[in-house]
Amino acid sequence: MSAPEGSAGVAGVRLAACATDTVEIAALPRGASALTHAAAARGVSLCAFGRIVAANDGFVLSVRPERWLILAPPAAPGAFPGPWEIAVRGCGAAVDLSAALSAFHLSGAAVREMLARGCRLDLDPELFAIGSAAATVVAQVSVTLAALPSGLLLLTPASTARHFREWLAATAKPFGLMPRPGVTVAHLRAERFS
Repeated sequence: MSAPEGSAGVAGVRLAACATDTVEIAALPRGASALTHAAAARGVSLCAFGRIVAANDGFVLSVRPERWLILAPPAAPGAFPGPWEIAVRGCGAAVDLSAALSAFHLSGAAVREMLARGCRLDLDPELFAIGSAAATVVAQVSVTLAALPSGLLLLTPASTARHFREWLAATAKPFGLMPRPGVTVAHLRAERFS
């Protein structure tokens, strides 16, 4: 499948790196309820499986049962995961994935069509609506996708991030790639979910 004829030069896809600190929290056996209360005490509501929700100045998303990724603006090393490790002690585990994952934000009219070139999910907006999240493979790379009002947030292992960014840029070029300066999850969080 190729890009639509006449799309070259049209700013149909904007690509930006997204700065984020990321902590994964997971419930211990029979600890989901207590973990939910521990998160609520920190002002965070844990979302349903397959969803992303705004939380504080970032997001919470779940693509695995009884596990959540909490995304926040970058802070000093240890400042973000440390309080989570303390909060979930006894009912769950918290792992700092900030250095392990890289994040990208894609926006523009042609984003879903462009990603369909290498994504195993059906990204039709009626099926993968705003607020949806899923783990999948894109261009042979593990990716967590989340639909935001402004586009798609993609998390991928840092070890494959360079390859993945190059694939995104090459695939978006026929759709009118327009690189953007980096964004933060705080910027994306400022948008409202419908």
